[in-house]
Amino acid sequence: MTSTASTASARRRLHGDPLDDPEFAERYRAMQARDARFDGQFITGVHSTGIYCRPSCPAVAPKASNVSFYLTAAAAHEAGLRACKRCLPDAVPGSPQWDLRDDLAARAMRLIADGVVEREGVPGLAARLGYTPRHLTRVLTAELGAGPLALARAHRAQTARALLTSTALPAADVAFASGFGSIRQFNDTIREVYERSPLELRAAARVRERRPGSAGAVRATTTAASTAGGSAGSAHAAIDGGVVRLKLPARPPFDAAGVFDWLSARALDGVERAGDDHYERTLRLPGGPAVVAFTASGDAVAPAIEVEARLATLADLPPLVARVRRLFDLDADAVAIDAALSRDPALAASVAETPGIRVPGCLDPHELVFRALIGQQISVKAARTALARLAAELGERVAPYSDGAPTTLFPSASTIAEHGHEVLRGPAARVRTIVDVANRLASGSLVVASERERIELQADLLAVPGIGPWTAGYVAMRVTRAPDVLLTGDLALRNGAEILGLPSTASELATLGTRWAPWRSYASMHLWRAAARKI
Repeated sequence: MTSTASTASARRRLHGDPLDDPEFAERYRAMQARDARFDGQFITGVHSTGIYCRPSCPAVAPKASNVSFYLTAAAAHEAGLRACKRCLPDAVPGSPQWDLRDDLAARAMRLIADGVVEREGVPGLAARLGYTPRHLTRVLTAELGAGPLALARAHRAQTARALLTSTALPAADVAFASGFGSIRQFNDTIREVYERSPLELRAAARVRERRPGSAGAVRATTTAASTAGGSAGSAHAAIDGGVVRLKLPARPPFDAAGVFDWLSARALDGVERAGDDHYERTLRLPGGPAVVAFTASGDAVAPAIEVEARLATLADLPPLVARVRRLFDLDADAVAIDAALSRDPALAASVAETPGIRVPGCLDPHELVFRALIGQQISVKAARTALARLAAELGERVAPYSDGAPTTLFPSASTIAEHGHEVLRGPAARVRTIVDVANRLASGSLVVASERERIELQADLLAVPGIGPWTAGYVAMRVTRAPDVLLTGDLALRNGAEILGLPSTASELATLGTRWAPWRSYASMHLWRAAARKI
């Protein structure tokens, strides 16, 4: 699906046959087929009923003249529509467009999902993106059909719905965990979007869950836990030291095992604990330190990642969810990616063997930079040893909430800047580069974050003495979710190419790799996997 202004289809609906427009016709056919692959990629607004639905909604297909398509729920809200009570259009994986695209609107959506508007307001959001609030509002309204406040409000409503329908949290806690500034604002928004009060929404979900064969797309349970022991307590969450459990849907097919294998191979003692089907680690969030654990669940049709997190504050839940979705690449359009890559005979067998391969993201961009710097030109095992030693000597300790849980936070950029030269090993030039980068990150003169424009971020990294194309490309791939990076300077990647019968020189592989665009990052994962199997 192409990305255009979400209000365009509404304008076309008023002038002639909307099916004359190719984009409208494509989306209308997907809606008629109830094709779940497009859930989350666009929203169907039905003006005759005043509701908006996911494309796969089982209701009778409306007439084309009564339909508008929107890229965001916020745009549907702005058009006066409410969410369908039958298909729950926001209980689906997110749109892959915000990872694929790298324009201002897409980068803003990444920040909005991370809760920046709630923490810093629209001025803070605009400042991070390098524009004035007025210009940002104008661009988002034109591109997505809603301004930043409306987009953030829709995101809060979706978070609140998930918590209301699948946890025992008191409504007041749900309100503030979702980012609402007051109980009244929370109540008014939920009523407007879902045409039910918060408690009515929760009651309806309980009835739906008791029906035979029913299954919600996002479930969660919340239990109280002691800070040290982690034993279950009452049905209600204790914000202080509480453990929250969530189930986040993935867009199928989903190679969860591949992501867990990648994370396990790179897990750092004390900071992380990983296995074939689980991953646990410490993490810094805006409200304080957290310990989070992940396992795969669901099936091939409805895959998901289960999250268990001990948070300093429930307000950290939205940014955690956004980062987990990036870590596991949950919103990737795996069907489109696999279809494109399997057209290459050299990759067809690998795609068939591993459908839905993902590019792992990261939970902490600064940490990823240091992993890349320390890991360049050495083996994964050697990098793991060096990074674990750095964390053990400079990392901050946190209390575990279960036996064997990680207890060390990866050191911050400011700590590495101050003490890195005392503990880092290796060539003096590399140590100088690492400490230099730490100083730049700590001072803000170098910004590495998911909202950065990819080309600009790579240019900033390459301007630092000691950073080369591999490091800059690797960071862009994993921090900003860049889908079209082929690191031909990587020896393991070239070895994988040779195993699959592809050119193994950097220049030849780069030339051949153009046929994999815009999915070269995913092709890279197939090449790395081939190399790992050979080992």
